[in-house]
Formats: sequence, C-alpha cells, structure tokens
Amino acid sequence: MIGALIARDMRRGGSSGAVWLPIAFFALVVALMPFAVGPDARLLARIGPGTLWIAALTAALLPVERLIEPDRADGVLDQLVIRGMAEESIALAKIVAHWLTFAPLLLIAAVPGSILMAMDGGSLARTELALLLGTPGLAALAVTIAAVTSGLPRAGSLAGLLLLPLAVPLLIFGAANALLLEAAVSLLLTAGAPFVTGAAIRAART
Repeated sequence: MIGALIARDMRRGGSSGAVWLPIAFFALVVALMPFAVGPDARLLARIGPGTLWIAALTAALLPVERLIEPDRADGVLDQLVIRGMAEESIALAKIVAHWLTFAPLLLIAAVPGSILMAMDGGSLARTELALLLGTPGLAALAVTIAAVTSGLPRAGSLAGLLLLPLAVPLLIFGAANALLLEAAVSLLLTAGAPFVTGAAIRAART
C-alpha cells in the first residue's frame, strides 16, 4: 500500500504540472544571482554552492501546501487509516514521494546552474553529493511541517517560518561540503520525521 500511495502522489504532482514549479524557481534563483553580484567568476564560484543550496531549500518548500492538506480535507487520510495503514506509514510514503518528485530534477538542474555560477567540476561534484545526501532531510522537513500546519489559516506562510530555521544545519553543512555532518543531520531528520508527521496527522484528523 505504501508503494501505491507513493505512485499516486507522484502521478498527482506530475499531472497537475506542479512538479515543474520548484525546479523552475530553482533555475530562476540561480540565473538571477550572477546579475545580483556581478560577473566576477571567482566570487560566483565561491558563493555557488551556497546559492544552489538556498535555491534547493526554496524548491523543497514551494509545494508544502499540497503535501498533506488536500488529502486531509478530502478525507483520504481517514480512508487510509480505516484500511489499516498507520499514520507513520502514510508519512513515510509522503516523504519518499516528495523526494522523488523534486530531488532528481533538482540534481539535474544543478548542472546548468553550476555553469552560471562559474563552478568547476570538482565543486559541482561535491555540491551534487551534498544535495544527494541532504535533500531527503529537506523532503522530510517539508512533509513534517506540512502535517503540523495542515488545516491552519495561512499555512503556507507559517510553514515557511517553521521550516527555514530547522533547515539551517542542512544548509550550512551542505554549502560547506561537510558531507559527514550533512549525512548525519539528514539521516536524523529522515528517521524521525515519519513519527512526528504521523502524530501530526493523527492530531489533524481529530
């Protein structure tokens, strides 16, 4: 049932076209940065990893309002629980689907983004590896915050305020290419998120 829920969420994102919005925003942020700081290639290369990570963070945050709330409002979550699916399993499926929806495309978009930021091949490889390690943590955070804010007014703005501070360790270690620390933080977030999200889903259903 988890696999079916993952496939359903991915199809829903793809059919609505919303899957391309985070990637388009990612590309826009990276494309505008050289205009903001100037054509100095050494400066662009130095800030390139941080720019890619900021763009990745915002890309993960953009679809947060559609991760949990539509299923809660439509009663889908209630139906899944009635059929014997635990809230933690629902949360895990949502995290995996969110990661598969935005992370692979983001890793591909980082390649032309690195060219705009004048990054060399080694810097791009390290940044890609950091993104690969860190994006599961970003996906876990986004789904958790989506569950916590589900049903609340102005949930999108509130989700941004909650997610950005929590994502700071991922951003710092990822931009600095501290891969072991990045992997540790991402693993901690990914492992704990299904339980926190499951509790939030239970609270939203009552």
